Amino acid sequence: MSELGYAQFAWLAAVIFGAFVVRGMSGFGAGMIAVPLLAFVIPLQLAVPLCSLLVFVLFVILLIRDHRQVVWPELWLLVPPTIIGAVLGLWLFAVLDNRVLVTMLGGFLVLYSLYMLTVSFLGLPQLRCSTRWSWPAGFFGSFFDTLFGGGGGTLVVIYVNARGVTRAGFKATVAALWFFEMIARIGGYAWSGFYDRTVMLLFAALLPLMWAGTVAGERLGNKVNSETFARVLAVMLLASGLSLLAK
Repeated sequence: MSELGYAQFAWLAAVIFGAFVVRGMSGFGAGMIAVPLLAFVIPLQLAVPLCSLLVFVLFVILLIRDHRQVVWPELWLLVPPTIIGAVLGLWLFAVLDNRVLVTMLGGFLVLYSLYMLTVSFLGLPQLRCSTRWSWPAGFFGSFFDTLFGGGGGTLVVIYVNARGVTRAGFKATVAALWFFEMIARIGGYAWSGFYDRTVMLLFAALLPLMWAGTVAGERLGNKVNSETFARVLAVMLLASGLSLLAK
């Protein structure tokens, strides 16, 4: 951590706190918010494993708390393609250099934010789908999550919602799935040597902010208009993506 100045560390701390406030309010999105903002200060090969470790700790806590609400049949359908997608994402993450990853992340954010704005203004029809969609949703969800630190989980959110899972079961099931995804991702990052002393020191320093942000977000969740929140979030992601492309 010695190479980071006070201003840079303050930026990391603010980003992690804010990202987990968003996660506490919406139930997902911590990595999608944190990773592109962390990438302005540290390399993606550091930002993604760091954020993944923080999210993993949170999912352990949530799984212990909410395990009775997990819809296990839906979960077991999603686990195999999720693991396969994570493995392929890990391979690409290890072989691509930081500049290529930053450009890909910027483009992904722009497309994803435009999708969010379209859904916010035009609405998303209430869909229903069969279990056959569990494989593409699980595979591509974990693939993009592993490569960019977040964003792919939206595919799983859409799939589980389209399966008609109740609100409590929905939150518990996606948290349980991402717990298994994180085991594969963190194991791969560790095997590839991304968890060095710098990452672990930053993890220890930022862990309290992760939990503080989560608690604050859960308390704010019912006080903020969800439609306005989604639009502001989409604009923030669009600005982040364009900034990364111009970096």
